[in-house]
Amino acid sequence: MTARIAELNVYPVATLRDKSGVRRFPFRIDQLTSSLRHDWQKAEVLALFERPFNDLMYEAQSVHREHFDPNKVQLSTLLSIKTGGCPEDCKYCPQSVHFDTGLDVHGLLPIEDVVQAARNARADGASRFCMGAAWRSPTERQVEQVAELVRAVNDEGLETCVTLGMLSDDKAQCLADAGLAYYNHNLDTSPEYYGDIITTRTYQDRLDTLAAVRDAGINVCCGGIVGMGESREDRAGLLQQLANLPQHPESVPINMLVRVEGTPLNESAAISNIEFVRTVCVSRILMPRSFVRLSAGRKDMSDEAQALCYLAGANSIFCGERLLTTPNPENEEDRLLFDQLGIEPLDIATEEAPFRAVL
Repeated sequence: MTARIAELNVYPVATLRDKSGVRRFPFRIDQLTSSLRHDWQKAEVLALFERPFNDLMYEAQSVHREHFDPNKVQLSTLLSIKTGGCPEDCKYCPQSVHFDTGLDVHGLLPIEDVVQAARNARADGASRFCMGAAWRSPTERQVEQVAELVRAVNDEGLETCVTLGMLSDDKAQCLADAGLAYYNHNLDTSPEYYGDIITTRTYQDRLDTLAAVRDAGINVCCGGIVGMGESREDRAGLLQQLANLPQHPESVPINMLVRVEGTPLNESAAISNIEFVRTVCVSRILMPRSFVRLSAGRKDMSDEAQALCYLAGANSIFCGERLLTTPNPENEEDRLLFDQLGIEPLDIATEEAPFRAVL
């Protein structure tokens, strides 16, 4: 087994292709070795949260350096391809029909608009183009339409990711056949707190979608949201659930709640930046080979808070001025911060994450 891993040349980074030169979908090194844990107890995760900040940061940075270049960050862009009208009652979401947020609702964007947005994202340095549609569970026809968008974006030389709601096995396979690289479906919070945030979809519904995506051979993007009034124990419970999945998500987005007027969580108390950084640290320690993404909420973070997140092991961000319907730092702001920190975008054309290899 060790010889097999060495043969793949997976560390520090490697671009691995088949004999035709085509890069294949990645699989996880934890399919080859049992070094990653999937049996975390909540008490263990809480103990990490409660460590002295400097000790926690030191361990997270050390783990990060074992598996990634600490000065490279993967860039993604997220586009809302169908906005509003969602029948779910997620209390944080301005796209729910249950809340009056003054959102400009629109149907599925034309393929030409999506392709142009993808080209703009690539020109701005993004290596992955993510598309979000506000559906509870897309119909077969809607999945076929998105599959067409996936093929078009793939042709632009970008990795593709979509988030469409719940998927059955056949719908996940349709997207896989179109060449989808990643599917996003967050757990949002701990199982215990989940019912306080969402009542129209169960936790098991989310786990079932993740299983369908994984079975179809699509990489999993799965994380959660903090600052929704949950406790530290709930944050530990969320990360425990993610780390104890049969395979760690390839991408773990950590979102700070963006408060939107008209949603029930608009008045919820914020957590401190230090607590958010602790969450990033623990994510990195529990899932050492996953990309940990700074997602929503960066617009309200100081440069210093974001720098601590990168030090803690965050190595992916969404770039571009909007995340679906909420504001995000502009590209120039991110470039200036990267310059100050000596961070460079990860170029997937020449570099790969340590766990990637040819199927």
